[in-house]
Amino acid sequence: MSLIVQKFGGTSVANLNRIQHVAKRVTQTYDQGNDVVVILSAMAGVTDSIIQLAHQVAPLPDKRELDVLLATGEQTTAALLAMMLKEMNYPAQSLLGFQVKVLTDDRFGNARIRDIGGGPIPDLLQRRNIVVVAGFQGSDDNGNITTLGRGGSDTSAVAIDAALKADMCEIYTDVDGIYTADPNICQRARKLHTISYEEMLEMASLGAKVLQIRSVEFAKKYGVPIHVRSSFVDEEGTMVVEEDSYMERVVVSGVTCDKRQARITLVQVPDRPGIAHKIFAPIAEAGILVDMIIQTSPAGGRNDITFTVPQTDYPQAMQIEERVAAEIGAKGVQGRDDIAKVSVTGLGMKSHSGVATKMFAALASENINIRLISTSEIRISCVIDEKYAELAVRVLHSAFELDREPPQPEQGASGGASACCA
Repeated sequence: MSLIVQKFGGTSVANLNRIQHVAKRVTQTYDQGNDVVVILSAMAGVTDSIIQLAHQVAPLPDKRELDVLLATGEQTTAALLAMMLKEMNYPAQSLLGFQVKVLTDDRFGNARIRDIGGGPIPDLLQRRNIVVVAGFQGSDDNGNITTLGRGGSDTSAVAIDAALKADMCEIYTDVDGIYTADPNICQRARKLHTISYEEMLEMASLGAKVLQIRSVEFAKKYGVPIHVRSSFVDEEGTMVVEEDSYMERVVVSGVTCDKRQARITLVQVPDRPGIAHKIFAPIAEAGILVDMIIQTSPAGGRNDITFTVPQTDYPQAMQIEERVAAEIGAKGVQGRDDIAKVSVTGLGMKSHSGVATKMFAALASENINIRLISTSEIRISCVIDEKYAELAVRVLHSAFELDREPPQPEQGASGGASACCA
């Protein structure tokens, strides 16, 4: 008998028929002799509708009260599933975040988990109950309800799995696994058997939307194996696990692109100590995430500094930097919000050369101009014009022959990485 944590996303519980389908999946696992803890998201679209409702009351809703409101979405699905399981004559009980002792900080809307006590879960499992937990939520030291940000139910599931020392965390979604590229863009994309935590972290940060990045961080830290699979088919999905030596034999294992990027350049910035701090401190204070940063070589005591930000933060970031440019004596600020970041990722890049050359050659073959470049140990990213993003994914997928199944090891599954174009 194993302890299985199963998480179902919003599309999996979008209506009562789908919740009933989830109930059948849960009971199938339970009937095999396993203990089951179920983590649920809100019904698809409910969180957005709740936010819209709040904005009808106040243009800038109080963040604490907004978290109280948002938490009702997951509370609804948890209660409905527990009711349905009881109607099917299965022992079940729903619990909210604070009841399972999900302790977070007080950053309303994007809280971080500090600890999970589990509350009554062990006792309920001992009595063979199916435990249904509302994901996405917890509480701070003062007992205030907090939420974990978009995709937070993934983080709830992995964190609860780690706290309970469960045997497996199954993430059920509307896709049947993780692919070498977004199948909606690249018809030859291939589903992967396995992906390492490191590759999945890179992919999640680069636009892949299958798993929330914080859930992967938790899984890596505590060694939680994640099985990403579809709610709507019974076939195996993709395992997210520790890196093994075989995975490093796959040089490039996935292509991603993110079309939600913008680029800002401060022109002719004075080349003196402290300037970079003056440029980026106000951005950090505004809570804007900076990704790529490129600085040109100084000429005449000045240089250009370019960086990227999320497209949604572009207007605010431009306002900030126009003010900063005037304060530091830069010539001006230029920006574009029609760019995309395309990336290739693979553990094998640690020990193989020539990946960047092949990537640049593939893009050049389609006359795709590279605006910026950044790298990590297992990833190369290029900023290009947004209109070429999907073409770039297909070109790179072909260049690295990702449609071909790599040779399988005699024991275990192959490594790989997911990709998505956002």
